[in-house]
Amino acid sequence: MTDTDTDTATATRARTRSPLLRRDFALVWASSFISDTGDWLLMIALPLFAFAATGSALGASTVFLAELIPMLVLGSFLGVLVDRWDHRRTMILTNLLQGAMLIPLLWASADRMWIVYAVAAIEACLGAIVNPAKQALVPRLVDADQLGTGNALMAVSENLARLIGSPLGGLAFTLVGLPGVVVIDAASYVVSAGLVALSRPGARQPHPSGEPIPRLHFLRQWADGLATIKRVKPLAAVTGITTLAQFAQGIFLVLFIVYVVQDLGASDAEVGLLRGVQAIGGVIGGLLTGVLIRHFAPRMLVGWGYLLFGAISLVTWNLSGVTTAVWVYVGLFILVGIPGVATMSGMITIVQRVTPPDALGRVFASVTTFGGAAQGAGLLVAGLLSAQVDVVAILNGQAGVYLLCGVLGLALLRERTVIGGAPVTTA
Repeated sequence: MTDTDTDTATATRARTRSPLLRRDFALVWASSFISDTGDWLLMIALPLFAFAATGSALGASTVFLAELIPMLVLGSFLGVLVDRWDHRRTMILTNLLQGAMLIPLLWASADRMWIVYAVAAIEACLGAIVNPAKQALVPRLVDADQLGTGNALMAVSENLARLIGSPLGGLAFTLVGLPGVVVIDAASYVVSAGLVALSRPGARQPHPSGEPIPRLHFLRQWADGLATIKRVKPLAAVTGITTLAQFAQGIFLVLFIVYVVQDLGASDAEVGLLRGVQAIGGVIGGLLTGVLIRHFAPRMLVGWGYLLFGAISLVTWNLSGVTTAVWVYVGLFILVGIPGVATMSGMITIVQRVTPPDALGRVFASVTTFGGAAQGAGLLVAGLLSAQVDVVAILNGQAGVYLLCGVLGLALLRERTVIGGAPVTTA
């Protein structure tokens, strides 16, 4: 074997090694898993506390509104800050702030519910900083040809956190109450910040033009982020598809419980089971996507992922006339989690590849903001239609939106990268 053959074999092994075997990526992956698990504990405990304190579903739903509204108003602006700051330091400081801002919850009570709503809003804003920072940091932790695999593994982390943290949240609230959950979640942020601090990501990539990154006024930089989405066709397509998909997700969030209780005759415990098992599919989907994305373009994962997601949804919503056995729906909800992760990983990878490195934070934040607004619209539309239209008919329309997302993904998501100063379109 020649030296060239040896070098080629070594390079091939390096490319096929899992990003989790790379120290810096593994540290950020573990950091994300720990903080997300703590988040799920709090996400379950806060509405339970609000419901117990106020005695009304409105009190619990206000927690979700307190999280949603600030993100919609400030999300894209916070993305500008992500681009102006170092991503690693941003994650460290934001995690520490997230932990500190939980402390006031120790004094929350039925007559001090404003503390709960204020903390929920602040945590949502801090999350709107740390999440784009993490997504923008991933390209600095892995080789370019392993970017999709890295995103898929991040999805595994998120779904594992949901799978573990969601049931533990209810259990922890029962055993140690909201103060105990606050202490656990705050500790998870401190550990998360420490793990990121140990990482040493690569340097930021230069601007595609090769020129120094311009330092724009804050509002001009924010406007430039929106202009980037409009100017780069794949970004406009990703934003449109994400908006449609989140609108459909909003419909699901309202009508899922109605369908499971009304059409399947399921109990409250079975509602929780069906809502949680999708994370199992998410873990499986993340591992599978990490393999598939080595052989297929990200747009294929997005397009075929949404088509499969919509098809499984159609089967699920129309199966109640055949069977209402909960175990059948457990299988379907696990199954639908697999294409769900494939679409997300494909979309994130496309954004990372076609967005100028200095605009990643605000582009991710803006796409998330548009998606959040669409999800709110879906919640409203589902609530208004459910009193007049059959629930299954509405959910069939929701599945149809996912099918449309798949068609648009295959048709529109051809990446445009910059090579030698000239735009190049790839499949």
